[in-house]
Amino acid sequence: MVHAGRIVEDIGSPDFGRSLAGGLRSVAPYDFTVIFGYVGSARPLDLYDDFPPDRRLLHVEEYQEGPYLLDPFFLATLDLSEPGLKRLREIAPDRFYQGEYYRSYYAQTGLAEEIGYVIRVNDTLTIVVSLMRKEKRFSTAEVRALKQVWPVIDAACRKHWQNVVPADGGQSQDIAERIEDAFQRIGEGVLTARERQVVELTLRGHSADAIGSQLGISSGTVRIHRRNIYTKLRISSQGELFSVFINAMLGDVQDDPPASAARARTRRS
Repeated sequence: MVHAGRIVEDIGSPDFGRSLAGGLRSVAPYDFTVIFGYVGSARPLDLYDDFPPDRRLLHVEEYQEGPYLLDPFFLATLDLSEPGLKRLREIAPDRFYQGEYYRSYYAQTGLAEEIGYVIRVNDTLTIVVSLMRKEKRFSTAEVRALKQVWPVIDAACRKHWQNVVPADGGQSQDIAERIEDAFQRIGEGVLTARERQVVELTLRGHSADAIGSQLGISSGTVRIHRRNIYTKLRISSQGELFSVFINAMLGDVQDDPPASAARARTRRS
């Protein structure tokens, strides 16, 4: 890695993120870098990014307002899988590209591919170093080269961000609790525990078959649950369900879910 020395030299300095991005671009060219720090399900910390202002609004500010909770990279920070370089299309659910998170939020990025290093800094903080391309996917050879420099990236990032302390001291709610609280507010207690599970998996991008397999029920039963959810929430589409979810996470849920959904769509347009 040509820039490894500079990366090591800049550990602990404000130039570290820029040096890290430069080093990674020397391995495989790409367009944008963003490094988020995750502490449980708390609002992500923007540790570094090199977006132009118009792109930063979508990729950082809007992302932090709620969509991150459905991001496969964020979800990868919560599981116990091995850290390392992950391709979005490999860790995403089976219907991710047909799901509402993709259609309502991620498709707006116009990215050809996103890959990211998932790094466990300590017991509290996990970071994701995301590399984004606008025009074409990373080749097999490029991914292989990026995996080869993993030891340098992992060690340097853990050293640089080892003392990061989130504003809430790490005392964030568990994601399952936050989602349950949100849907209690949306449905005023009318959604069952099973229906909340179906909502969460649907919004993450899982198909009816995949949801049924995870919950031990048939895909037909999943579809019945979805119809019941729409009826109870007085909505008629997955798009409205996504909007209601985001408003719930923002604490902007009123007595009329469709009205909240309309406001969310207005903010995104």
